[in-house]
Amino acid sequence: MYFTYVLVSKKDGKLYIGYTHDLNQRIKDHNDGAVAVTQNRRPLKLVYYEACLSKRKAILREKYFKIGFGRRFINMRLD
Repeated sequence: MYFTYVLVSKKDGKLYIGYTHDLNQRIKDHNDGAVAVTQNRRPLKLVYYEACLSKRKAILREKYFKIGFGRRFINMRLD
């Protein structure tokens, strides 16, 4: 099982979208500063995730969330 997830920075309010096979560990990595992209945006909070049956589907979902329609979907879910 793979997960596509959305984190929000409590520092600047911006979203980070990614995918992983171990959601709990990945969130811990982000908040421990082990992920360079989010290192200066800590602390981060998990605000949304979806489970996918394959890595390929998780990657496709991540890419979708990063474009216009997907970004709008995420913003509607978070309001």
